[in-house]
Amino acid sequence: MSFGQRLKEIREGFERPFWVANFTEIFERVAYYGTTAVLAIYLSEQLRFSSELTGWLVGTFGLVVWFLPILGGTLADRFGFRRALMFAYLIMALGYFLLGSLTAPWMQPLRMALTDKWLVLAILMIPALGPGVVKPCVAGTTARASSENVRSIGYSIYYTLVNIGGALGPIMAFLVRKQLGWGIENVFRVASLSVFLMFWATFFFYREPVRPGEQKVESILIAIKNMFVVLRNFRFVAFLIIFSGFFVVFWQQYISVPLFIRKHIDPNASTDLLLSVDAIIVICFQIAVSFLTRKLPALTAMNLGILITGLAWIIPAIHSSMLTFVVTLVFVAVGEITQVSRYYEYVSRLAPSGQQGLYMGCAFLPIGIGYFIAGALGGYLVHRSESGRAENVWWVITAVGVLTVLLLWVYDRVVKPSAQEATQ
Repeated sequence: MSFGQRLKEIREGFERPFWVANFTEIFERVAYYGTTAVLAIYLSEQLRFSSELTGWLVGTFGLVVWFLPILGGTLADRFGFRRALMFAYLIMALGYFLLGSLTAPWMQPLRMALTDKWLVLAILMIPALGPGVVKPCVAGTTARASSENVRSIGYSIYYTLVNIGGALGPIMAFLVRKQLGWGIENVFRVASLSVFLMFWATFFFYREPVRPGEQKVESILIAIKNMFVVLRNFRFVAFLIIFSGFFVVFWQQYISVPLFIRKHIDPNASTDLLLSVDAIIVICFQIAVSFLTRKLPALTAMNLGILITGLAWIIPAIHSSMLTFVVTLVFVAVGEITQVSRYYEYVSRLAPSGQQGLYMGCAFLPIGIGYFIAGALGGYLVHRSESGRAENVWWVITAVGVLTVLLLWVYDRVVKPSAQEATQ
């Protein structure tokens, strides 16, 4: 097939909802990663929370964000992608606006009534509801609004746009906070405006994609029941818990790194801009790394990726500076893209026949579990670093990565995901 024919196939193979949904996803990711890039600093320096409380709050926020896609897909299928997307963008707009208004005078009565800790936790739960609905909506739209012959390209476009948003989010935060001098609160307000505009983009331009012959979706209660059925599978739950170790290590870039740099290296450092490194590396090297590791068994590729990410933290343990953290995050990203696609392959092999979709939904759980543990652990370690050897933070994180590799290796020796994997 010629390039012109392929281009024509791509141009005609996607319906309008595909482009609208993926366009809005860019701005949702800009808002999410922009606010995530400054959230720890905002809680620690603006609201004067301790490192431990900051880590716990950020970790709880991440747990909710990454747990909800399991149920968000069912919600979207029951009520329609269009209504679900509009709800998600509206609720995120409200949540981000409230986060940016925590220090406003009109918030003072609530702060006094609930105390800052519980008020912040309550408000954090509002924008946390959004991504868990947006993700399955956009992925589902990609499936419904693309022809069979270009669907794989559709998911590549989706993944690329997600990472473009992930790269632009921290840059947006830096521009708002530093270049424009609007202050850290306005990062949340710009994020609110970003997703609020996507509410209107969805309202005016998105039309529900429908495929003939689709079966009626199960109720949310049945989805919850099925999730608990899956979680009674001991070997699967054991795998999810072990693999959470990767995300305990990975999410430190959004929790420990900003706090550590501002406390030990430069109190005025632009840590938000630093956090665009991961997404930029993913965009530039995802295809190349996937090609180079394509012949490795799934478990081998996963362990290699976890090991690269874990060992990367030795760099700031030896010497901490802005430059060494940039290099560290480059290796963290390389480890991420080495294992990410193979992780989902491995999960699919753990799933019993006919239950792949259900099990793949639960594949998000380690992301949330890891985020929650990363928050508590990172906050504790940074707090301890103020009165001890600061580099010990990164030795502990490295140890978590290495331990995860060892536990996965033992797990795979004891529990094979399938006969096919056993022959690799």
